[in-house]
Amino acid sequence: MALDQVKRIIDEVAAGKAAPVYFLMGEETYYIDAISQYIENNVLSEEERGFNQMVLYGRDVTVEQVIGHAKRFPMMSERQVIIVKEAQDLSRTIEDFVAYVEMPQPSTVLVVCFKYKKLDARKKLSKALKAKGVLFDSKKLYDNQLPDWIKRVLAGSGYSVTPKAAQMLSDYLGNDLSKIKKELDKLQLILDKHQPITPEDVETHIGISKDFNNFELQSAIAQGDRVKAFQIVAYFANNPKHHPIVMTVALMYSFFSKLLLYHSLSDKSSAPKIMGVNPFFIKEYQVASRLYSMKQVTSILGHIRTIDMKSKGVGASQLSMVDLLHEMLLAIFR
Repeated sequence: MALDQVKRIIDEVAAGKAAPVYFLMGEETYYIDAISQYIENNVLSEEERGFNQMVLYGRDVTVEQVIGHAKRFPMMSERQVIIVKEAQDLSRTIEDFVAYVEMPQPSTVLVVCFKYKKLDARKKLSKALKAKGVLFDSKKLYDNQLPDWIKRVLAGSGYSVTPKAAQMLSDYLGNDLSKIKKELDKLQLILDKHQPITPEDVETHIGISKDFNNFELQSAIAQGDRVKAFQIVAYFANNPKHHPIVMTVALMYSFFSKLLLYHSLSDKSSAPKIMGVNPFFIKEYQVASRLYSMKQVTSILGHIRTIDMKSKGVGASQLSMVDLLHEMLLAIFR
């Protein structure tokens, strides 16, 4: 998991074993920023940084200029640090780093932040980085991985969180890890680490309703509670900024897709692992499987796909958010 890789990289840097080259690439910018910032703040002392640390931007430099800086010798220090931010602007000539990576300057720590893109694994630069430096691929987390990520990040600081609270945070904040981390930092400043973070804490300090959220909507649908489900979507329609229909529809599609998978399993004891669902929530799928047959679930998924298209303006320009949500619930409870 990326979090384990990040921890290993940071531990090595903290132990004074920084690699000569770090190439940080991929879609998830949070990890790229976390590693580069740690190196920026910790490899050199404050006194050494003035002469021996440089931050460059891909739009302002060439690969040759970066290499020129990297080949310098440090001044009154054992090392120098060169950080290239927004290096994706150098993508056309990025392979020109090959010669340097194959023979890096031992006294330089070069950090290249190549956001939103990846190197071609078949080319020389990727192979050279694996042999001589650190090549880190920062991948986006899937939605079902977010609650566990929240749990692990909090555990690293000595905090714990209830499954429902973690699910509320992930549903509400999406998969922007930087945004989630800021909210977790806020909770840690306010709350006592000796008590688990609860839905009530999330409601009070983050502003997410513990009764009107996607988690509760899923729970209501799983239990066949029509009244509660319609109350929740009415709340969503009155608060569209915090409850975008695209997110709600996507989560409902995910729920019924997993329910279809649950139906297909002959050994239900393996469901949490195969479905990628916290065991705490499996009971919902058990209950829902008795209310919605496999045939019904397949039909519901088709209706949700239609609602998704309509929510994006395809064939339903006149329908409001509440109309679309009601249409979705009517299809589910039919």
